[in-house]
Amino acid sequence: MGDNMHRLSTHDLEIGATEAVQRHYSRHVVAQKPVTQGKLDFEHRRPRWLRECMAEATGVFYYVFPGIAAIASFTLNLENPVGVAAFGSLFQIGWAFTIGIAFAIITCAPTSGGHFNPAITICFAIWQGFPWKKVPHYIFSQVFGAFIAGLLMVGMYWPEIQRFKEESIASGKGLVYNGGPASILCTFPNSKQTNLGYLFLTEFFVDSFIGVVIWANLDPANPFVSPVSAPFAIGLAYGAMVWGFADIAISTNLARDLGTRIVATIFFGGESFSYLSYSWIAILVNVPATVFATGYYEFLMRDSLSAIGKGHAVHEDGEEGLRRHITNTGHIETGAANALRGNKSSSDEYGLGKQE
Repeated sequence: MGDNMHRLSTHDLEIGATEAVQRHYSRHVVAQKPVTQGKLDFEHRRPRWLRECMAEATGVFYYVFPGIAAIASFTLNLENPVGVAAFGSLFQIGWAFTIGIAFAIITCAPTSGGHFNPAITICFAIWQGFPWKKVPHYIFSQVFGAFIAGLLMVGMYWPEIQRFKEESIASGKGLVYNGGPASILCTFPNSKQTNLGYLFLTEFFVDSFIGVVIWANLDPANPFVSPVSAPFAIGLAYGAMVWGFADIAISTNLARDLGTRIVATIFFGGESFSYLSYSWIAILVNVPATVFATGYYEFLMRDSLSAIGKGHAVHEDGEEGLRRHITNTGHIETGAANALRGNKSSSDEYGLGKQE
């Protein structure tokens, strides 16, 4: 319990994407207005849990809203005389999700940690000590953010969606199918994709791919990712999967799919959940796939000694425990040696130097 008390402070960073940020720089562009005591008191009185939940909901909104807006632009203009190329493509949709994720992390991660995905929240609880009592709050907030994004998008595109609904019903296609009105909000497989095992494996692979990339970006021992590049690298992982597999049917995020699928149910009917018995794959597979991916990274790729050597982590028994480990294993990496000496050199910043 004591190890988690520091998170209660207003200005602490929660576990998540902000773990990639190890140094803080003051940026002075213009002289700032002095901070009043009243403002400090107001910020101090704000419940920490409310700030985190609103940050998670806002972050998911920032990521989902531009993505489904791009899907709407693409889908609703397929028959436009100007031509579909003028209004969108899968390439545009992939970039909308990519940049939306980057903006979500930049905007909201300093407050909540930037999970924006129930599977990521669960993985932080399993592997990184994120408090389990916060997990339900985070997941609800994430689904709520996607729900609001879907609701707002439908409102903004309602005249076009209403016209598309009428045309779709008149043609005998209904409202729920891949490329139909409901598919603007959430994922549906093609009518001929009846092999649920195939769809399961596709979703599992895509989500595992993204999970490994996220975990690698948040690894403080990774010398190839900076705090500046991490949001865009994570976003590009999503974009790459959209470009490669969107034509098959992928979800990639429980909150993104469930929140918008609820909106689809409100406007297009309960078939949004029952169509080809697919919805459980879109909603649930993300969790075991991401747990598998992060477990793969933790067990086979994580280098905790390097993280300790660079000052990003500590041994649970302190310096004595680290010395004992080094004595037992019989070798020491340069980074860990510097940590013990207390004078890590800039030349060995990444712990890649010659072993002693």
